[in-house]
Amino acid sequence: MFDIETLEAKSSAELTKIAKDLGIKTGRGATMKDKVYAILDFQASNPQQTKDYYNSTEIVNEKKENHQTQEDSQAVEKTTNRRGKRTPKADNAVKEVETKDAEISQVEEVSAENTKEEQQEANSQRKTQRKRVKKKTEQISISENAKETDTPVEIEAKEDKPHSQQQSKKHKNQSQPNANHKEKNEQETEKSFNFDNLITIEGVLEILPDNYGFLRSADFNYISSPDDVYVSTNQIRNYGLKTGDTVKGTVRLPKEGEKYFSLQKPLEVNGRDLSFIKDRVSFEHLTPLFPQEKFNLTGANATISTRVVDLFAPIGKGQRAMIVAQPKTGKTMLLKDIANSISANHPEAYMMILLIDERPEEVTDMQRSVNAEVIASTFDESAEKHVKVANLVLSKAQRMVECGHDVVILLDSITRLARAYNTVTPASGKILSGGVDANALHRPKRFFGAARKIEGGGSLTIIATALIDTGSKMDEVIFEEFKGTGNMELVLDRKIANKRIFPAVDITASSTRRDDLLHDEITQQRMWILRKYLSDMNPVEAMEFVQKQMKGTQSNEEFLMSMNK
Repeated sequence: MFDIETLEAKSSAELTKIAKDLGIKTGRGATMKDKVYAILDFQASNPQQTKDYYNSTEIVNEKKENHQTQEDSQAVEKTTNRRGKRTPKADNAVKEVETKDAEISQVEEVSAENTKEEQQEANSQRKTQRKRVKKKTEQISISENAKETDTPVEIEAKEDKPHSQQQSKKHKNQSQPNANHKEKNEQETEKSFNFDNLITIEGVLEILPDNYGFLRSADFNYISSPDDVYVSTNQIRNYGLKTGDTVKGTVRLPKEGEKYFSLQKPLEVNGRDLSFIKDRVSFEHLTPLFPQEKFNLTGANATISTRVVDLFAPIGKGQRAMIVAQPKTGKTMLLKDIANSISANHPEAYMMILLIDERPEEVTDMQRSVNAEVIASTFDESAEKHVKVANLVLSKAQRMVECGHDVVILLDSITRLARAYNTVTPASGKILSGGVDANALHRPKRFFGAARKIEGGGSLTIIATALIDTGSKMDEVIFEEFKGTGNMELVLDRKIANKRIFPAVDITASSTRRDDLLHDEITQQRMWILRKYLSDMNPVEAMEFVQKQMKGTQSNEEFLMSMNK
């Protein structure tokens, strides 16, 4: 069998011949090392074929060389017996040495023209050839001395040959695995460190037009980031995933040619098992109902603002609520109080606060003061980002409702979201008053209209703020388009806020459709009486009266009981 030393001792032409005989393909620019390792790799994978080739070629050549050396030694012995001088055969041996030296000199001339790598290869060939020549001359001298001192030296030399062959075989067996399995050992060390399935991640899926997707991180407001995880088309198809699905799964490292971390296997989707996701009904085909279960805003973290809202404009699961507010009437603070009350009294509801075109300091304040997921796109961002964030938040909420969850979205504000849609939407040629495109309000209406109570479980509640009296004709048109689409309306008055009465709620103008489904009968009857009493007052007087009475009571039930007095 071949080993590294014997192959390196051969010339480049001999190596190419061996490779060609064995059927090994080597490139034109392959060096001697490449050819040697290619032969050794082929030998490791096809040991029987190389063994047969080695026995048929290399061993036959070795026998021929040994036979020639024996004939030369016998001829030298005969001449030494007859004469004490060199015989012609000895001269022939010397001539062979000289011719080989001449060949070596020719190799030197050729190697001078070659590159540095070929010079090194030629030097190694010269050394090995000189060693062979020295061995032949030594054998000839040994045979001459052996005739003079009987024949035990020949016997010793013959006995040494099998021993040297055994050593060479052992050396071959030792050097061969080191050479052949060097690359295999490197691959085994690489495979021994497997980092797949060690890290679990969670993100919201966004499917791109090419049918593959990425898991967007909430830390970056669902915008493309370095933390995104690639989801293949086959995984999306096999597991029935949609845009907006909250996927929890394991991650694997990127392979060669890949840029992103990839999803190894999803474990949960929207908090449900994978078997449940395949059989879910899409959001568009679910049956909407009137809200029937009221959010309790008077328990923990209750304030005067939440008590007024809970009494005069109750919010149920699946409510489509709109807070109509003039500038500087405390709408953001009212949203914050409502969010804190819902999160404290209803931990089963998943709450998201979507801030569009807001000030950055208000975003930070909302993140630190409310126990909810805050997704923001500040006023210094582009309208495209406003729209992208809003669409992904709505998709996430719809996917969670499909799985039976109760979701609450607090949007501030729907007027600015409609402005962003108006900027992004391509011109249709039909312009409404105020510069609003006729098709621009379809998508914000779709956002606001997604709020509903689902028959059989699940609800999507949207509480949005709308701006009025800003001096912009566009804002007035947007409000008029949304007016009447909600089933709960809370109106804030600037006159009440100017007197530093908070919440600045216009009680007579605020109400909830079908509030009889949310209040019990006793509360409903008392509310009718209270509204009749407050209808004769102007908004400022009515709010002052209610605030004064509520400060003297601990709960809304106690406030209604005090009406008997």
